[in-house]
Amino acid sequence: MKKMCTLVLIVVSSRAFSQDSLKAFNYSRNRITTTGMEVLGGWAVAHLGIGAIGWADSKSGSNKYYYKMDFLWNTVNLGAAILGYTSARKGMNKQLTPAESLKEQQKIEKTFLINGGLDVVYIGTGVFLKQRGDNRKNDQLKGYGSSITVQGAFLLLFDATMYTAQKHNGSKLIHFLEKNPVTFNGKQIGILFNI
Repeated sequence: MKKMCTLVLIVVSSRAFSQDSLKAFNYSRNRITTTGMEVLGGWAVAHLGIGAIGWADSKSGSNKYYYKMDFLWNTVNLGAAILGYTSARKGMNKQLTPAESLKEQQKIEKTFLINGGLDVVYIGTGVFLKQRGDNRKNDQLKGYGSSITVQGAFLLLFDATMYTAQKHNGSKLIHFLEKNPVTFNGKQIGILFNI
């Protein structure tokens, strides 16, 4: 009986420690995301202003189209930042199981990795449009191409930074889950053994 009580005490105390630590990893994931979305939102707001002023002041030439694309592109960036921020804030204090935590962590890492690939496509498209505009002496293509290249380069840096930060958090989460094999889903308690 004494051994059984000791085992139950260990499982319950491990569960409390594990749940608090798991909550900290989930909080960290969401905090990284909210901070990133604040940066993206700040970039978007600044470039909405720059784009609007530049677009209004430029009567013709590639600058007019550069600022127009800058403005339009950053309306999308601002929307993405708002959606990402509100989603991360909602998940800030959510209680997740170890499996759900791992799934959410892998999902956010994958999102930033895919976005990084898209950013490379944006940069390539921008360079192509700029080159084509130079060859055809087309101000619209030159302006759009230059703006897309700049926005793509920023997003590549942003997504690479976010992926790296999230990957680091994910590595710590995986290490934690490997070291704390006690599970509890609200109805069942179990101990996992690696074979």
